[in-house]
Amino acid sequence: MHFLLFALVYSEPVMTAQGMEKETQAAQPAPTSGQDALARFDWLPCRLTLQIPVSDFTLGDLLRMQTGTVVGTAVRGTEELPLSVNGQLIAWIQFEMIGERLAARITEMA
Repeated sequence: MHFLLFALVYSEPVMTAQGMEKETQAAQPAPTSGQDALARFDWLPCRLTLQIPVSDFTLGDLLRMQTGTVVGTAVRGTEELPLSVNGQLIAWIQFEMIGERLAARITEMA
C-alpha cells in the first residue's frame, strides 16, 4: 500500500539582540512517531467510495429512474467489493446488516 506523506515546515521571524535584525528560523518539532504525526491531520476530509457493479443497466433504465426505483446489482451477498479513499484503493469489503443498517466490513487491506 502506498501513502502520500508530507511535512509542513513552519518558519517565523525572530528578533536578535544585536541590532534587532529579523532572521527566519525554521521551527523544529519534537520527534514523534509516525502515528502521532499523522494524527495532526485527522481533521482532513476524505472521499470514501464503494464500487458496486450493476449489470445490464442502460441509458433507458437511467431515464426511467424515479423515487422508489430498485436497481439490481451484479453482487452476490458474500462478494468482496473495492473500497477507495480519494481514488486510491485501500481495502476490500463485504456488506452486512447490523440491525436496520447496511454496513461494510473490511475483509482485506489492499
